[in-house]
Amino acid sequence: MRQLIFTLLCVTSLPLFSQEKGYLTGSLESNSIYYVKDNGLNKENSVDPDDRFGSNNYLKLDYTLGKFSAGIQLEGYLPTLQGYDIGLYGSGKKAILGIKYASWQDENFAFRVGDIFEQFGSGLVFRSYEDRTLGINNSIEGVNASYNFKNYVSVKGLYGRPRLYDSYADSWIRGADLSLSVSDIIGWNSGLLNLEGSVVNRYEALPEDASNALIVDNLNLYSARLNFDYKGINMAAEYVGKGKDASFNASKPVQGHGFLAEIGYNYKALSVLGTYRELNYMNTTLARNGRGVGNVMNYLPALTRQYTYMLANLNPYQVQGDGERGGQLDIYYSIRSKEDRSKYWNLHFNASMFYSNKNITGKSRLLWRDINADVERQWNRKFKTSLLVSVQEWNPSLGFDDETYLSNIFVLDGLYKFDRKKSIRAELQYLYSQDYEKDWVAALVEFSFAPKWSFSVSDMYNLGTTDTHYYSGSVSYTRKNTRLQLSYGRNRAGYVCSGGVCRYTPAYTGANLTVTSSF
Repeated sequence: MRQLIFTLLCVTSLPLFSQEKGYLTGSLESNSIYYVKDNGLNKENSVDPDDRFGSNNYLKLDYTLGKFSAGIQLEGYLPTLQGYDIGLYGSGKKAILGIKYASWQDENFAFRVGDIFEQFGSGLVFRSYEDRTLGINNSIEGVNASYNFKNYVSVKGLYGRPRLYDSYADSWIRGADLSLSVSDIIGWNSGLLNLEGSVVNRYEALPEDASNALIVDNLNLYSARLNFDYKGINMAAEYVGKGKDASFNASKPVQGHGFLAEIGYNYKALSVLGTYRELNYMNTTLARNGRGVGNVMNYLPALTRQYTYMLANLNPYQVQGDGERGGQLDIYYSIRSKEDRSKYWNLHFNASMFYSNKNITGKSRLLWRDINADVERQWNRKFKTSLLVSVQEWNPSLGFDDETYLSNIFVLDGLYKFDRKKSIRAELQYLYSQDYEKDWVAALVEFSFAPKWSFSVSDMYNLGTTDTHYYSGSVSYTRKNTRLQLSYGRNRAGYVCSGGVCRYTPAYTGANLTVTSSF
């Protein structure tokens, strides 16, 4: 432990250096928790590990010299924090070389060897990315190249094996993506029209006793896309097809498909965006025997409003990649005072609704509905308030029966600035429900002394069923490019979400130290 702290302090004190021989930059992220035994938590969905300490650490170094760049990322799990799927792959402490790469890029051509992060279209057929909040890193170890001819044509391709937590999967991924700018080719300068497409192949050799009828060695996916933008109107459409693949919801390999459509409009203070999506057997894993949220080849985020408020995010929507259809509508409108620009109203309406597919659940049933609105009012240069109302309905059986739970959520958020450096923010939240865990209340108070110090306390209390408090207190300190945050509290079992993708985390009580730094 002392060696870890010493290493962190040494790294965070390194200065940025630049000389004719190139540039070295880096970043450090360390998230450590000391778990405390808490008899007030439900033993069935909480953790009380024998090793009460867990720590996820990431040190990234990048070197750039002209058109050439290279980098590595060292990762230490000492051991893995509870709720992260990488902990399922071997126990105890582990240190790995998580990312290594070398690349070269000029105006038209780019080449990279090593670990690759890439996305084709919206990611419905392929996306490799890192999200430390979720514990996802499905980078491709191999080669990646791209070429752009003026603004007319862009083509890219990759080949390699995907990372699966602390090792690599036994599969191989290869794919190509093409984008054609029709508007540039015909000289249409007032708008945008792009035609795009992708093909992706996943290969995993069949075992010698391939008696399971669900096993597939070759899987092909393809995508066709259109993007259009003209005078404030923007539209996008994507259709994806998937060859026969194993599915938990089918007794034999089945073909999949998906469709995504978006239409938006912007005019002065008004902004409208509507999205519709269908998914049918589109869950695609990197490996047959892999587990967890990190064993995924494509990107299927929830197309719902992503909340930061505690009660509004109590039961987030979980995407049903094998069978769902629905969409989301967002409307923004801003009212500004001509006499005093520091005063304004921001109005926001959002609605999302998803249904299950008949081929999965027998009949189409409601999976999720959220109708919400919020009003933000800047009263003057010092005081701002926000009011949110959200009515959420969700299906606990994922559409396999008709029962749904209904929650009515109210949030009042206020910010007052004493001067340029000192401010206080407070939240009051209430959730009313006759289902599941019944009513909840929550409150948060945060003091900020910019640019260095911040303090906060919060509590979330279940009134209806468990009578349990989920309290938390934190203090953070920022100096230049380094931030330290220390917190202590009780955390509810549930889903942690990032970018519309979620992982389940058990309940726990403990002290959490987070260090982030760049140099």
